Amino acid sequence: MALFPAFAGLSEAPDGGSSRKELDWLNNPSFCVGSITSLSQQTEAAPAHVSEGSPLTSRSHLKSESSDESDTNKKLKQTSRKKKKEKKKKRKHQHHKKTKRKHGPSSSSRSETDTDSEKDKPSRGVGGSKKESEEPNQGNNAAADTGHRFVWLEDIQAVTGETFRTDKKPDPANWEYKSLYRGDIARYKRKGDSCLGINPKKQCISWEGNSTEKKHSRKQVERYFTKKSVGLMNIDGVAISSKTEPPSSEPISFIPVKDLEDAAPVTTWLNPLGIYDQSTTHWLQGQGPPEQESKQPDAQPDSESAALKAKVEEFNRRVRENPRDTQLWMAFVAFQDEVMKSPGLYAIEEGEQEKRKRSLKLILEKKLAILERAIESNQSSVDLKLAKLKLCTEFWEPSTLVKEWQKLIFLHPNNTALWQKYLLFCQSQFSTFSISKIHSLYGKCLSTLSAVKDGSILSHPALPGTEEAMFADSEHRMKVAALFLQQCHFLRQAGHSEKAISLFQAMVDFTFFRPDSVKDLPTKGQVQFFEPFWDSGEPRAGEKGARGWKAWMHQRERGGWVVINPDEDDDEPEEDDQEIKDKTLPRWQIWLAAERSRDQRHWRPWRPDKTKKQTEEDCEDPERQVLFDDIGQSLIRLSSHDLQFQLVEAFLQFLGVPSGFTPPASCLYLAMDENSIFDNGLYDEKPLTFFNPLFSGASCVGRMDRLGCPRWTRGQNREGEEFIRNVFHLVMPLFSGKEKSQLCFSWLQYEIAKVIWCLHTKNKKRLKSQGKNCKKLAKNLLKEPENCNNFCLWKQYAHLEWLLGNTEDARKVFDTALGMAGSRELKDSDLCELSLLYAELEVELSPEVRRAATARAVHILTKLTESSPYGPYTGQVLAVHILKARKAYEHALQDCLGDSCVSDPAPTDSCSRLISLAKCFMLFQYLTIGIDAAVQIYEQVFAKLNSSVFPEGSGEGDSASSQSWTSVLEAITLMHTSLLRFHMKVSVYPLAPLREALSQALKLYPGNQVLWRSYVQIQNKSHSASKTRRFFDTITRSAKPLEPWLFAIEAEKLRKRLVETVQRLDGREIHATIPETGLMHRIQALFENAMRSDSGSQCPLLWRMYLNFQVSLGNKERSKGVFYKALQNCPWAKVSVKGHGVFSIPKTSRQVSVQLVSSRPAPQHWGCSAHGRHTLSQGTSRAFSW
Repeated sequence: MALFPAFAGLSEAPDGGSSRKELDWLNNPSFCVGSITSLSQQTEAAPAHVSEGSPLTSRSHLKSESSDESDTNKKLKQTSRKKKKEKKKKRKHQHHKKTKRKHGPSSSSRSETDTDSEKDKPSRGVGGSKKESEEPNQGNNAAADTGHRFVWLEDIQAVTGETFRTDKKPDPANWEYKSLYRGDIARYKRKGDSCLGINPKKQCISWEGNSTEKKHSRKQVERYFTKKSVGLMNIDGVAISSKTEPPSSEPISFIPVKDLEDAAPVTTWLNPLGIYDQSTTHWLQGQGPPEQESKQPDAQPDSESAALKAKVEEFNRRVRENPRDTQLWMAFVAFQDEVMKSPGLYAIEEGEQEKRKRSLKLILEKKLAILERAIESNQSSVDLKLAKLKLCTEFWEPSTLVKEWQKLIFLHPNNTALWQKYLLFCQSQFSTFSISKIHSLYGKCLSTLSAVKDGSILSHPALPGTEEAMFADSEHRMKVAALFLQQCHFLRQAGHSEKAISLFQAMVDFTFFRPDSVKDLPTKGQVQFFEPFWDSGEPRAGEKGARGWKAWMHQRERGGWVVINPDEDDDEPEEDDQEIKDKTLPRWQIWLAAERSRDQRHWRPWRPDKTKKQTEEDCEDPERQVLFDDIGQSLIRLSSHDLQFQLVEAFLQFLGVPSGFTPPASCLYLAMDENSIFDNGLYDEKPLTFFNPLFSGASCVGRMDRLGCPRWTRGQNREGEEFIRNVFHLVMPLFSGKEKSQLCFSWLQYEIAKVIWCLHTKNKKRLKSQGKNCKKLAKNLLKEPENCNNFCLWKQYAHLEWLLGNTEDARKVFDTALGMAGSRELKDSDLCELSLLYAELEVELSPEVRRAATARAVHILTKLTESSPYGPYTGQVLAVHILKARKAYEHALQDCLGDSCVSDPAPTDSCSRLISLAKCFMLFQYLTIGIDAAVQIYEQVFAKLNSSVFPEGSGEGDSASSQSWTSVLEAITLMHTSLLRFHMKVSVYPLAPLREALSQALKLYPGNQVLWRSYVQIQNKSHSASKTRRFFDTITRSAKPLEPWLFAIEAEKLRKRLVETVQRLDGREIHATIPETGLMHRIQALFENAMRSDSGSQCPLLWRMYLNFQVSLGNKERSKGVFYKALQNCPWAKVSVKGHGVFSIPKTSRQVSVQLVSSRPAPQHWGCSAHGRHTLSQGTSRAFSW
């Protein structure tokens, strides 16, 4: 008989002996069809009548009809008894007891031997053995067990009576114990604490013991960042391939995914129905899967590995053919990240693939091996060696890294970029940091580069741009790479402002007042002659009576000395600036107040006043005395006239004067330590005429403000203001022409900035005196012969009168200046800027007089195009004059754009003229036609410059001409966005054009802070932050500047502040209408991502913002962690990071300071005034070591 009936015919076929042998395993000789048929018939013929007299058990007790029950039925009953005995036996073995079991009064007992013997026979055939049938008591046992054995209720054919038996015999034990015997109670699981049949409102049941409620083990859902989930994400996905089909013209409702090709079912003798797949068919044949199929899942990884191997072989071939190509070696190093992200390409053993895939150390070792091969072929490549040092930061100790850096500097002492990276490395190493060491290292760097430039070091010639790199690179508008300025900002942030001021003073004398007798000497020789002048006590730059090094040398050669008489003003009492008003405050607050007070007053170097008979011993803080050894090595020669003027601009900007100088990009983020970049100022109120001092986040000396305070130019104290005036009086005669005009403009702008601060603080008393002094300065500057026709000064003077509320006087000043111009028309950029400011001020007047003011603005811009002299406003401008003016603007703009396409490099006059002309034309079109006409002018200029200067449409170029025209586009873009903001303020206009304009502009100029402020402000009004976040993510991935990260953080903080304002009203919690649950984590992620770059990790402003954010959340432990990380990355930033840490977490900061003292007792290791150290800790010479 065949085991499978479907194959009975095939197996019994007469022909095909070979097939019978193959199908012998389907035959079962022991299988008998008659046995199973008779068994089923006997089971169906079993009696189904239930005895009425015999008692029933809990299931049902069946009574047999006749005594001649078949052997099959007996064996079934015997099997059920044996199962019960086996279960009972197991329970008895658990208690280590052996007892006899009784089966009713008439049942016979069996011995343990019989039980064991029957246990050894777990299963018996249906026919059974003859041993049980020959037992004498078998019939009696079967009759007695009829009422006690269990059968299933479904097996009973007909049930006519009660299926359950009621036991009415009482149990006396129930009266003696609290509950029933546990053996008499059926096992059950109680679901819930209630009971059926009771009234839940009036009755309840108190269950003893623990609740039987099922406790579901809720497995916590694992988040995406857990270790298991990250491992799942690292698993390679299964590639799904679809059959390529020609594209159909008809639309489909879904995209079909086909893993295998569709095939019609094939019927064979093994698969007659065609329902078995290929693997089942092989199994039926006794065969395994084919080798090609077993290796099919690994086909995709093998193809990926083959592609990667091909790339690796290509790189190896290329670097073997071109071993001198350093960029190719760097690309090969970067390619290792892609190789290690893929499945293990070099895995040898099983399981090694995952280890190699996740091993960061393996990646670093692989890169290091490639770099070592590259350096062997390129011994003089500095980039490869720098990449190796950066990579070895993860392996080597700091001392080993410092030695390797020193070796590299020794081999390449003429490389300014290498020096800059070396200084940043030493400056950010907390374990080896000290202020005196880094300061001397800066001096060594500048003196070495000076020697290279002079030719004193014969082994290494001077590289191109060495002089510019020591101070600033004049090729870039933003002044790239300034080692000298980097040193000055380092000293300011470290708390040694007096040394930074002394450096600028020495550089002014060393550059502008050098005697003729020493000009031909090398830099080292000139420094040696400069030392006697510095130690002579002669007044220096910024001090009263300063004449310069050259005058002192002439006076010394003639053999006379100039006695400076004390000024009568010196007898005036100084301002009473009480450092500590409330001495009951905590000690850290007293120290912080004292440090802020001294930082405002003691930023100048202390020198003994000979008129008061002072000596060096009279100095309260010896750190304020600056010796020549502190500055001698840092003196450099600046032969370029542009670099000399930049030195003066940087000095004024360092003092807080808005000279328009921006720190170089190399040290901009190192100097950035205050949040003025987020202050909108008057930009919201007056978007056309807002005052932008361009501080760029770098604070000036004498300011130690907390983060979050509004940044306004408040000016210095009386001595500081006198110092600034003396600097202006000293340097202004050194220049002429536009440079002198720029200095006058910066001085007047500085005074106007203080007026704006008085207006903002509503200090009327100080506003009156400051306005009077400012007007006096403006008149004195305009009285000078070379400034009579200076339209920049006239513009500032008129703007001052307008700010003070003297509108009519301001109009008279404007009319006078425009009348002096004559018939210059649109050729003078300064005249265009003067007319533009006059028109913008008129447009921004109050809405009550806006129509008349608009007519005045149109009159001003129309008169600018006419050849006749300017006349005051008399009435509405005629339409004919407006048409003529529009034509004049169009022709002038076309001429400027035509000149821009042929001039290379672009002259400065041409750029400034194009900027002012485009601004005037845009405002004229806005006032006469509308905002759409002004936008068309912007699009026309942008398209012309973008297509001619930047053919690829990148918006950024490398040449000087490209940089010049990029600045033109940036200025015109600012005018475009300002017009859109003003139009939205005075009328109803959609926000989309402004948002689109800002988005396009920020993609081209990601470092423009004014554009970022506008974008963040308009996006903060929107409740949907998804677009803003996507835009920030796009910019931060591609842009190198740090501004996108800073403003992305500021945007999220503004949104968080908005949510908290909605949720908290009068200190009470209310329902949140704007659910933003992930803001806190998103801001933290932005901070962490921003600090991954070198510029971000070494930016004090970013660390201050991060620390301030953690403190605002109230998380002290995390705040301390951020504070420690800030100390490790910016150990020099005493004024910003450490001062902010003292204010935010004073206890932790005090502990840190004490630890620093115990480990570094050197007196000059951290900058701090002597009084500040004594104030904080009594009895310890340097208890607060910074």
